[in-house]
Amino acid sequence: MADQDQQAGDTGPPKGIPALKAHVIANKVDVALWGIRLLTVLCTIGYVIPIFNNPVSAFYKALLGNAATSALRLHQRIPPREIAVSREFLTRFFLEDSAHYLFYSLIFMNVAPNLLILTPIFLFALLHAASYSLTILDTLGQNSLWVARLLISLVEFQSRNILRAAALAEIVLFPLVALMAFVGYCGLLTPFVYYYFVTWRYASRRNPYTRNTFRELRALAERTAARPGMPPAFRAAIGAAVTLVCRMAPPMEAAPEQQQ
Repeated sequence: MADQDQQAGDTGPPKGIPALKAHVIANKVDVALWGIRLLTVLCTIGYVIPIFNNPVSAFYKALLGNAATSALRLHQRIPPREIAVSREFLTRFFLEDSAHYLFYSLIFMNVAPNLLILTPIFLFALLHAASYSLTILDTLGQNSLWVARLLISLVEFQSRNILRAAALAEIVLFPLVALMAFVGYCGLLTPFVYYYFVTWRYASRRNPYTRNTFRELRALAERTAARPGMPPAFRAAIGAAVTLVCRMAPPMEAAPEQQQ
């Protein structure tokens, strides 16, 4: 009788492997995104700690994983029926963060491997994969893999810092790319193409972290230049650098939307 009462009172959705299979069938694209992001994380780790594969191969596999993730997200954000060759479509296309990072992978496909290049895509993949992993674990059951839940909670607790770190990596990568072009580790056009990527990130309507990080760096530079005892030459150089970066910033037509 107790078992019958428990079954009668159990009105929640089914859990376990059958529920996971049903979830995968109903959410194929989301599950595919989750899997590719996990592979991107593993490939980045494989580049840093080359135990099982070639680090150079792992570097380019991580970029390919990011490109696949971005393409699938664009498929979700812009259905094929809405694709058209028009100015309005191109404007909408370049407003999508997924389009930015699709081009990011294309930019660095012929560049010498560098850990800083993988940093933004690793952090984004880690954050989004952790978030969806909770959905997967909830499908299996509330008490499943509590150690994994604890690690995921730590990642989500640091989500703001992770997004700020990704934005900082995007910005710091710009002068590094210019230096790499100077010494021959990438094409001469790569810094110019990457500049457009940075401007897209600055003007992003969904992710304000790149724009906010630019402002924080500007405030830090101005405070540093205003310190007593700062040599005039360094103060002038900092001021000139801040002015140059401000001139390169794209105009903002409207107040951006905050990230959801």
